[in-house]
Amino acid sequence: MHFLRRTVLAAATLGLAGNALVAQESPTPKLAPYFPTPISVVEKMLTLAKVKPSDTVYDLGSGDGRIVLMAAEKFGAKAVGVEYDMPLVIQSRMAIKRKKLDSKASIIHGDMLLQDYSPASVVTVYLLPTSNDRMRPILEKQLKPGTRIVCHDFEFSGWTPAETVTIEDDGEGRSHTLFLYIRK
Repeated sequence: MHFLRRTVLAAATLGLAGNALVAQESPTPKLAPYFPTPISVVEKMLTLAKVKPSDTVYDLGSGDGRIVLMAAEKFGAKAVGVEYDMPLVIQSRMAIKRKKLDSKASIIHGDMLLQDYSPASVVTVYLLPTSNDRMRPILEKQLKPGTRIVCHDFEFSGWTPAETVTIEDDGEGRSHTLFLYIRK
C-alpha cells in the first residue's frame, strides 16, 4: 500500500491532524479528512477522464476547490464542488471569484450523501474506502450511462475500473493510483 494511503487511513482512523490534513469535529461525521490532491495529480485525473468543455464535472469533497478550478479554467468544463467544511467552501468560492470563473464553477456547501449528481458527466473522488461504499449506491442510482468517475487512491468495491494509472512520483516523492470507471 502506498505511504500516502496509509497516512490518510491512519489519520482518519485516529482522528489526527497533520500539516495538510485538517480533521474538524462536526455534528455529522465527515466522509474523509481533508488531504489536498497534488496539482500534478489533479491534472492527470481530469486528463484520464478526458474532460472537455461540454462536460459537467462534480468533485466530491472538493476541499480547497483545486479540481473544480482546474476543470473550469484549464479544461473549460462546468465544474461543481461539494464540500462540507464551511472554511474550505469560503476559500474555494473566493478562488473562483478571484479567477473570474463564476460562470463555470461553483461550490455546494453540504453533505455529499444528499446531493443530486444527475447532471454530471464526470465525477472525481478522493474519499476513504468506507465512504466510497456509502457513495456507490447514490452514484449508481443517479449517474447516466457513460459518466466517467475517477477515484484517487481508493477504489469503489464492486466496480471494475476501465483503466488504472499509477503515478510513481507526484513531484513531491509520493506515488498515487487513479481508477477510471465508466458508468454502464
